[in-house]
Amino acid sequence: MKQLDRLWEDIIKLAVDRVDSPSTTHFIGSLVLAPSPSNGPAGVQEFLVVDGQQRLTTLSILLCAIRDHRAATEDKEHRDRIDQQYLINRWKPEQQRLKLLPTQADRASYLACLDATPQAGGGDPVGAAYRFFRAQLENADDPDDLTDIERIEDAVISGLALVSVTAQHGDNAHRIFESLNNTGLRLTQGDLLRNYLFMRLPTRGESVYRSLWLPLQSLLNSNELELLFWLDLVQAEPRIKQTDTYAAQQSRLDRLKSEELIEAEVDRLARLGGLLKTILDPSRESNVDVRVRLRRLNAWGTTTVYPLLLHLLDRRDEGTATSHEVARAMLFVESFLVRRLLIGRATANINRILLAIVTEMPQGLSVDDAVHTYLSTGRKYYATDAGVRSAVRAVPYYLNGRPHQRSLVLQWVEESYGSKEPVDLNGLTIEHVMPQTPTRSWRDELAEGLEAGEDSGQVHESVVHTLGNLTLTGYNSRLSNSSFTVKRPQLATSGVSMNQEIAHLERWGRPEIRARSAALADRIVSVWPGPLEAVKIGDSGVAWDVMNKALSELPAGSWTTYGDLAALIGSHPVPVGVRLATHPTPNAQRTSGAPVRGHPLSRLPLARRTDRQPS
Repeated sequence: MKQLDRLWEDIIKLAVDRVDSPSTTHFIGSLVLAPSPSNGPAGVQEFLVVDGQQRLTTLSILLCAIRDHRAATEDKEHRDRIDQQYLINRWKPEQQRLKLLPTQADRASYLACLDATPQAGGGDPVGAAYRFFRAQLENADDPDDLTDIERIEDAVISGLALVSVTAQHGDNAHRIFESLNNTGLRLTQGDLLRNYLFMRLPTRGESVYRSLWLPLQSLLNSNELELLFWLDLVQAEPRIKQTDTYAAQQSRLDRLKSEELIEAEVDRLARLGGLLKTILDPSRESNVDVRVRLRRLNAWGTTTVYPLLLHLLDRRDEGTATSHEVARAMLFVESFLVRRLLIGRATANINRILLAIVTEMPQGLSVDDAVHTYLSTGRKYYATDAGVRSAVRAVPYYLNGRPHQRSLVLQWVEESYGSKEPVDLNGLTIEHVMPQTPTRSWRDELAEGLEAGEDSGQVHESVVHTLGNLTLTGYNSRLSNSSFTVKRPQLATSGVSMNQEIAHLERWGRPEIRARSAALADRIVSVWPGPLEAVKIGDSGVAWDVMNKALSELPAGSWTTYGDLAALIGSHPVPVGVRLATHPTPNAQRTSGAPVRGHPLSRLPLARRTDRQPS
């Protein structure tokens, strides 16, 4: 209502100003229009209103109110005059009768105002606007001033100014809208595509809207609809950006020349919308195995897996895949993500790889085998069992990937124990059994197993963030830096199976951490299947690119060590030193081999190390 008040005040002021200065105008913004692909050299030219639909609808309702007021108080001829000049195409067929065609949600109320039926002025926003303008016109009409309402009509028709921008074929109309929009009212590409589709359905729009679109719009919100239209495109062209959804969909739909084909597209999108809702809300899924995998991939938080999930559910819907195959395909994706995180490759090219699965996976195989084969080929860092075992022992797991993904893997490992009395793992956090800041008691415990040339600080640094030293607990702050003697009873009473295993041990040092790393690695490779070795190309290798990125981001004046870099990438200080000596590497001169005692590289000048590992 505030916007209607503001518009009315502007119109009244404009009407007064134009008495003395008839050329005065008031700017009300811009229109962005996209021409209908059905436009020809003759007939009514149709345009999709990309931006300005609300303003045009409001002004049309105002003209209806002016028409009805003047017809009632002055002369009935005002009805036909305003109708034929501004509101309708009198001699055109029904589907082209209206000069402005609102969205289906507003159409019935708008038609009531346009046709001046008893339903005009209902309780919806369109009816409220009509009633508002009729009331304002009644208040503004001075019986002693015979031209006051005429001046208001003149201000509306001749005094309100706007800029009209018409997109040409090939233009991205939504981007034009985004660049011009300063109203703060966001028009999504889903909104725009809806308007385009129904512009293409002049005779079948009402039935299609009620039977297909309205249920879809009730199922998915505006952002989810936009996501659906993008996912539909990405299954065929993985390089499509979400910002180009409308332009790409419009280009595709322009090739469909009949209303029947457009209706079939709406039907297909409505069906896919139901599948997307299941992806977003896995509780809707009836198959237990598929539901579990959907929940896990949803929790992982990588939306670029959605095109594949939509494709898998679509295949099952069409009868070309079974629930077992779909669940197994999802397991391979989950395993791929988990294993990459374990070896420190969680994000390397992940979006490109996931978006391309549908178009690049081999044909002629079941969907599960096709997904498995695709992920196993090329340099995708789908870690082998050997790679997992090596990484679990050496890679600082706690420093890799996103925090919630690290927690998820530990939760899923715990679930693999199949406890008969499972605990709620969602509220638990990652606990370092050996704390990140070792106390004297912890340093003494580490000192018992030192090898020649080692010190407790080095040993602590090499194992503290590895998976073997991590667990889940709800008592993180209480356990803190406590000794193992204090932590052990707490872990023993935990409902988490991993903690009970740790509590069975008498001490907690490097041998115990490495032994647990090996046990966890065995469990991981049994839960999450690895790549197909027969078709694997490339290797997961040493993450030299991760090291190069970390070195390139070193703050000015800071230094690091071979040991720090080795811990970061799951390697050893010696090959790190060799790599730095033989390959061009950013900031290689700002590293030190000091921690590697007895090796020729340790004779490099001692450098000041960073306080923490670069990331």
